Amino acid sequence: MRILFMGTPDFAAVALSAICDAGEDVIGVVTLPDRPVGRGYKLTPSAVKVCALERNIPVYQPTTLKGEEFAALLDEIAPELIIVAAYGKILPKNVLDYPKYGCINIHGSLLPEYRGAAPMQRAIIDGKPYTGITTMMMDVGLDTGDVLLTERVDILPEDNFETIHDKMAEVGGSLMLKTIEATRTGTLTRTPQSSIDVEPTYAAKIEKAECLIDFALSANTIHNKIRGLSPFPLSYARMPDGKMLKFVASRVAESGAPTEIGKVVSADKSIVIACGEDGKERIEITRVLPEGKGRMDAADFLRGRKISVGDILG
Repeated sequence: MRILFMGTPDFAAVALSAICDAGEDVIGVVTLPDRPVGRGYKLTPSAVKVCALERNIPVYQPTTLKGEEFAALLDEIAPELIIVAAYGKILPKNVLDYPKYGCINIHGSLLPEYRGAAPMQRAIIDGKPYTGITTMMMDVGLDTGDVLLTERVDILPEDNFETIHDKMAEVGGSLMLKTIEATRTGTLTRTPQSSIDVEPTYAAKIEKAECLIDFALSANTIHNKIRGLSPFPLSYARMPDGKMLKFVASRVAESGAPTEIGKVVSADKSIVIACGEDGKERIEITRVLPEGKGRMDAADFLRGRKISVGDILG
């Protein structure tokens, strides 16, 4: 089949590599335009573009999928199947209807749970013991199309967004290869999401305001948020001097005597903070990103004595 691949970040690039390595006929790649990155605002290509160029696959970067220009491109390259993975734009109906075998999406959850932009982060933040990959036949709704294949991925206690992302990307590539083969042989089964006995949920994009830690929450809840937002965009609190301290890694520590919520109760090799409704629970911060500096172990940060026992973080 003549495959057009649409995707942008690393997650999609892993799937593109798997499809190419399997010898599938990828006739082109559509990705978002290059974007300015870093302090110098240097125009930087997406991971998918880099992967495609390394394999001499034609790359297209339209500013919009609507209108005659992209419709003409589809007529020119004539894809029989469109594969989408974290592309970053909604596909209009004329694009969805174009290929003979439809448009198939790789989604980072077990649909209909966690439709939307941040399914992996939300699953970790919610303390789920597992998530998974779904290949889905796309329709005009937001991740509402028929489910094709799924594969479960366990979320281990030590996992954060980075480790789950990497595991899910590998599973996404292999599951898409199975989906392509089933499409080719005519053995693919479509399951409407309405027939799956799971309540649909929505995984909204992570907003900056959500990243602020509320130490009135339980230690487990705080720990799940820290790992769900690590390594990016990272959760944070304000130090007594008003500067932002971002949290890269944490663990739940043993409870102690009730005290003021957000109070630093230990600042030796890590930062232990009182939390929970009554201040009995403890969250231990083991790695941080101070404002204006690089990531470091909490022990290294504490050598500068920016935080002391008794300080209140908020």
